Amino acid sequence: MALPQYDYIFALGMIFAFLDAWNIGANDVANSFATSVSSRSLTLKQAMMIATVMEFTGAVTVGARVSDTIRSKIVGVNAFVDQPAVLALGMLCALVGSSTWLTVATAIGLPVSTTHCITGGVIGMGIATVGVNGVSWSWEKKGVAQIVASWVIAPAIAGGFAACIFLITKYGVLKRSNPLKWGLVMVPIYFGITSGILTMLIVWKGAASLDLDNWNVAQICGTIFGVAGAVMLLIVTFFLPWLYRKLQYDDWTIRWYHIFQGPLLLKRGPVPDPPEGINIQIVQDYYRGHATREDLEAAHINQNVIANMEHFKATKEAQLAGEGADDIEAVKRSAKESGKTLEEIEKEDAGPWYLPKNLPKALWRAFMHGVDRDVVEEQSKVQDGSRLVGDIVDMHARAAHFDNKTEHLYSFLQVLTAATSSFAHGANDVSNAIGPLATIFLIWNEGTVAKKSPVPVWVLVYGGAGIVIGLWTYGYNIMRNLGNRLTLHSPTRGFSMELGSAVTVVMATRLAIPVSTTQCIVGATMGVALCNGEFKALNWRMVAWCYAGWLITLPIAGIISGCLMGIIINAPHWSGPAV
Repeated sequence: MALPQYDYIFALGMIFAFLDAWNIGANDVANSFATSVSSRSLTLKQAMMIATVMEFTGAVTVGARVSDTIRSKIVGVNAFVDQPAVLALGMLCALVGSSTWLTVATAIGLPVSTTHCITGGVIGMGIATVGVNGVSWSWEKKGVAQIVASWVIAPAIAGGFAACIFLITKYGVLKRSNPLKWGLVMVPIYFGITSGILTMLIVWKGAASLDLDNWNVAQICGTIFGVAGAVMLLIVTFFLPWLYRKLQYDDWTIRWYHIFQGPLLLKRGPVPDPPEGINIQIVQDYYRGHATREDLEAAHINQNVIANMEHFKATKEAQLAGEGADDIEAVKRSAKESGKTLEEIEKEDAGPWYLPKNLPKALWRAFMHGVDRDVVEEQSKVQDGSRLVGDIVDMHARAAHFDNKTEHLYSFLQVLTAATSSFAHGANDVSNAIGPLATIFLIWNEGTVAKKSPVPVWVLVYGGAGIVIGLWTYGYNIMRNLGNRLTLHSPTRGFSMELGSAVTVVMATRLAIPVSTTQCIVGATMGVALCNGEFKALNWRMVAWCYAGWLITLPIAGIISGCLMGIIINAPHWSGPAV
């Protein structure tokens, strides 16, 4: 190593880079998957497993091996050529400012752009070192002006695309006389279009290290249309017969591995009757727990008196399904007589958590505390004094409920969009987020400053691990604060939101327009919500909450980083006691 005297800078950089990566998982990645979980296309566990594989694989195998030394070229690197250690210190302060604000934002459930957060940290340290004039503010030099413009550009474009996709689905499939039939017709087309667009996303945005810049138009178009055509062929040959058999005939005997039988499923015999006394559910109810306008009017409910109609309805459905009101009342009576809750009684019987017999269970509960949650149920619960959530019952009642089997078709498309977008995020944004750590390592190890700093594989693995841990341990907090608290989610709506966001990222990449995935998915959600034809079908309080997070992220991260950097480089130097 070239600068062993600055071991502490590298050590602190490792700590705060991990904290930054942890927050990317708990905030940015969780925000991306909130749509899939809220629409019930994926459970929380499924979303986390997909994100774990795709984010980590994208970061380590296809992640950019070269990252700008300074985020978005906000500060010129030439100013630090003679003093590389100052640049390393500046990157440490940027990480401290970014990770500190991200931790606070994640704790209060505020979705922010992690890219803009680290950029704000770099701006702060740049002002503290080279001054205001040393920071790039103009649009032409891809400076701060582009970041400010993205607060409007990204949500507007994503909302427009998502609205167009949903309106085509709404009037071309969902509102037709036989929506399932038209859904089966559109599924292969949508799979082909989605695969083609997401191939662009990987080629142009997520696969920077594949060095595809030299590809000509024919190679790019051939790859995109080739992937789209191959996916459509596979869907028509294998997946479509399986869906037709399952949904059209209500075949409760069919399993996932029957997909490989393809066209042979069409010659399958008649569906046998289910065993007596067993209620067979072909697909889940994607709208369960969400009251319609008719439900509210029929019950003559005053929403100001009953703030959580959806939670009440879900409880009632669970009781009718067999959990039984008598058992619940018996538990309540027992708890009332003893003065203790059932959970407290069970804990007393089991003994302290540190007993050998309880330790494995306690450790497993601690590890899985961020996973064993019903995010959709928690979204429906309104906490006392929560002004952000507003009248969630009335908001959801303003959104139409469509055919459940047709919604099921789009759940598979939503899984595809979520998985591929996650891969592209891991391949691109993750490596950029850990760029400051790579810069610190380069200076500490070689003692030089370069405009392009190589990102070692171990740094990518380190950052990928931090993201995965953050998602598993605290990702649920952002997920439950968004999703259905912004507007009612369903698979058709969620697919339109995610695909609209992906199209925006693809276009922005080619046109060099700076956008954030966080801003894109929120904008897409707004666009789809307004397609309900009701202004109040969107929670404008939560939208304002999101915008507030975007507006204050840059200055807060910059102030923390700039103040810390300014104090350190201008601090008096202690030369020892006077003799």
